[in-house]
Amino acid sequence: MAVDLFAGAGGMSLGFEQAGFDVLASIEIDPIHCATHEFNFPFWSILCTSVVDTTATEIRSRSSIGDREIDVVFGGPPCQGFSLIGKRVFDDPRNSLIHNYIRLVLELQPNFFVLENVKGMTLGKHKEFISIIINQFENNGYKVRQDYKILNAAEYGVPQNRERLFLLGCRHDFELPNYPQAITRPPKSNKASLNSLLSLTPTVWDALQDLPEVENYIELSEKDWVKEADFGKPSNYGRQLRGLSSTDKDYSYERKYDPRMLTSSLRTKHNLESRHRFESTPCGKTEPISRFYKLHPEGICNTLRAGTPSNRGAYTSPRPIHPFTPRCITVREAARLHSYPDWFRFHITKWHGFRQIGNSVPPLLAKAVASEIIKVIDIKPIKLGVIQDLGNEKLLIFDMSKAANYYSVNRHIIEPRKRS
Repeated sequence: MAVDLFAGAGGMSLGFEQAGFDVLASIEIDPIHCATHEFNFPFWSILCTSVVDTTATEIRSRSSIGDREIDVVFGGPPCQGFSLIGKRVFDDPRNSLIHNYIRLVLELQPNFFVLENVKGMTLGKHKEFISIIINQFENNGYKVRQDYKILNAAEYGVPQNRERLFLLGCRHDFELPNYPQAITRPPKSNKASLNSLLSLTPTVWDALQDLPEVENYIELSEKDWVKEADFGKPSNYGRQLRGLSSTDKDYSYERKYDPRMLTSSLRTKHNLESRHRFESTPCGKTEPISRFYKLHPEGICNTLRAGTPSNRGAYTSPRPIHPFTPRCITVREAARLHSYPDWFRFHITKWHGFRQIGNSVPPLLAKAVASEIIKVIDIKPIKLGVIQDLGNEKLLIFDMSKAANYYSVNRHIIEPRKRS
C-alpha cells in the first residue's frame, strides 16, 4: 500500500496503481484538485489539507490504512523555488514544503519513499539542499541512493520531453531500489546509437491520430464532452490509452466508462489572425507572436507546463499548437501526450485542466519508478478483474467555493484567481 503527498489530480497515484500498489491515502491542499482526484480514485481516501497541517496519525485514521505497515510514500513538493525558469532562490519559503514531506515520511515510517522534483534542484548551490535532504533521512533510519538521477519521461513511453529528479530511499533494513532502465528512445535522440535496441518513443501523432477533431463538434464550444464521438484508427499507444489493448504489466483497476465518449475537450476560440499565424508556422517551430510551439507529428511534445497560480500572477502557460489544425491543443490531447488513459478526466475548464496535467508526473514515468520498488519488495502483483466506478461528475464542475464547501475547508485556502 502507498501514500501520495502533494497528490494533485493523481498522475503519480495512477502510475503507482498501474505498478501494483493500492494508494490508500492522498493529501492535496487544493479543493479543485481534490475533487478531480476523488472522481478518478473514488475507492480510496483524499485528504483536502496542507501537509503542514496534517500528521501521520491523521493520515492513518482518515483512510483505511490504520496501523498497517506502509510500503511506500511518494510525492513531489511544489518546487517553484528550484525551477529552471524561476529565480531559483535558495531560501525560497515555498521550499519549506520539502521539509514537511520529510517529516511525514519519518512519521509514517514507510519501507520506501520517492521524492520527485524539478531538474533545477540538481544545479549549482541547490545541490547543497539535496545533501541536506539526504542527511536528514540518513540520520533517521533511512538510506538514500546517492547517485540520484534525472529521468526523462520520453525514455519511458511518454511522447513528451519532460525531465524530473527522483530521489529513492528506504529503511536501513531494506534494499535500495534501482532506477528504471529506459524502455524507449525519443526520435533523433543523441543516445540513439547507444540505445538502438530500444523501441522508439511514441510520437505526437501516435498520441493524437485517432482523437476526433474537436472543431467538428459545435457542442464542444460550451461543454467539454460529447457522446458517440467519431474516433479514428489508433496507434498501439492510442489503443492502450483508450483501453482497447492492455499496457505491459499494468495492474491498475479497470474503470467503468464509455469508450465512445470524448471528454476534456472544450474548444478554444482563436481569432482569424491567430489561426493564420498558427497555420503558417512550420511544425517543430515556435510561432513568433504568441511564442506557442507547433508540435511536429513525427516528434515528441515539448514539456507541458502548468502556468502560475493566482497568487503568482495567474498566467496560463503557453499551450502547444496542434500539428495539423490551426489551434491550441485540448486538455484531452495534452493528457494523451502525458500518458493519461482516456477514462481519466480533469476539471471541465481549460484553466484548471491544463494546470492539473502540467503539474503532474506522467503516469507511465511514475509506473516505471514504482515497478522498481515492486521488484525489491519481491511480490508479484496481479490484475484484478474488478471494474471500479468513477466518481460523481459534479466533482469536475466545482468552482473553488463549491469545492471548498464540499471538503469543509476555507475557500481562500488557495488564493482566488485574479482576472484582468
